[in-house]
Amino acid sequence: MTKFSVFFRSLVNMKDHVDADAAVSRIRGGIAFRGPNVFILACAIIIASVGLNLNSIPVIIGAMLISPVMGPILGFGLGLGTNDTALVKESFKNFAVMVAISILASTVFYLVSPLHLGEQTELLARTNPTLYDVLIALFGGIAGILENSRKERGGTVIPGVAIATALMPPLCTVGYGIAHLEPRFILGAFYLFLINTVFITLATFAIVKYLHFPNAFDADDVRRKRAARWSAVIIIAMLVPSVLSGIRMIRDTNFERNAQRLVDQNKNLGKSYIYDYRTNVESKPQTIDLYMAGEKMEAVARERLYQQAAEAGIARSQIIIHEDAAFQNEMMTESELIRNIIDGHNRQVEDLEKQLLDLSGQLQQYQNRQLPTALLTKELAAQYDGIQHVTLTRGERVETGSETGKEVIVAILQCTKPIKDAERTRIQSWLKVRLGTEDVELIVNTSKK
Repeated sequence: MTKFSVFFRSLVNMKDHVDADAAVSRIRGGIAFRGPNVFILACAIIIASVGLNLNSIPVIIGAMLISPVMGPILGFGLGLGTNDTALVKESFKNFAVMVAISILASTVFYLVSPLHLGEQTELLARTNPTLYDVLIALFGGIAGILENSRKERGGTVIPGVAIATALMPPLCTVGYGIAHLEPRFILGAFYLFLINTVFITLATFAIVKYLHFPNAFDADDVRRKRAARWSAVIIIAMLVPSVLSGIRMIRDTNFERNAQRLVDQNKNLGKSYIYDYRTNVESKPQTIDLYMAGEKMEAVARERLYQQAAEAGIARSQIIIHEDAAFQNEMMTESELIRNIIDGHNRQVEDLEKQLLDLSGQLQQYQNRQLPTALLTKELAAQYDGIQHVTLTRGERVETGSETGKEVIVAILQCTKPIKDAERTRIQSWLKVRLGTEDVELIVNTSKK
């Protein structure tokens, strides 16, 4: 055996640093929810609910440090790993009590809370589990059981695991969903909580088996075989949906990554521009909405986009193109606009006067919404060398979690030389002031003279 292998074995050896009996005693002692633990949990849930309602991350972290929610989950994994059906039943019972207290406390809080914020970003973050949540729960569970198994405990491992795995915020979000009758919050948040619970349990089970914790029954005890069979059934029952959820998360994550890459590679499509996009992984099949500005997309550019999407595994039926902010020809005059509107209405000679009045009103509305493109081009060209032309169009941005769109002005700068980042920021700030709106998207298209 080489010196390196001896050194490596000593480096990863855990037998000399593990006290299984003490670990079992500690985990058993943290399972029960009685007396002070019930009130501590309720207080922690209220604090976390306030933090979620205020979008305050420090308050949420503080609540997670207070709450004693890991005990029943570690006990569940320990019971499965040591074939202790009594411990499994006790852990499950206290786990149910913990979940009931948490959901009840958060529901009551949100029912009486006078706070109704428009952007519940922290609450929404608990309704869309990802593959990263699985990894956090798995490795957090490993760190938690290893810390409980060490002979010399201390430090920040247990508080860190409590913060990283974030078991309480999803339960608070479930309470919010119940109080406001929002099924999306209830199902999404409880799904995230189950993922965290299952993978912490599986991590605990695996480490208990790896460290050879003593079984609850002797080898020749009939009850040991019965307990082993029940443990296998419970593990499989937990593992199957977890694997399925993991596969779904990988699929969703890959789709979102491919969609983002597709958009990044096709910001400019000739005289058409993608100024915003949104993915929908909940639909079947998954879809990506592309919001266009500039001119209407040409057929060649559209086919090239579809081809690149196919290479990324996205079918053309999954791409939804919105060209509300695009126009057919930026040189259209007012007389052409009137003629197009008149032709569209198929006017008759006998009601010409009435139609002209209608057209006059429509033209006035068009002029009121017309953006000062020519004037802004002159003003920017006077301030920045290289700016040839400015095109302004109105579009719509759909925020995540909202069914209604928000108007955005897309400004396309045609330049003969690159615009520096600092200048770009100043131009965008100037346009916001000049146009009287904060919703301005700036696209810079550099081309040679």
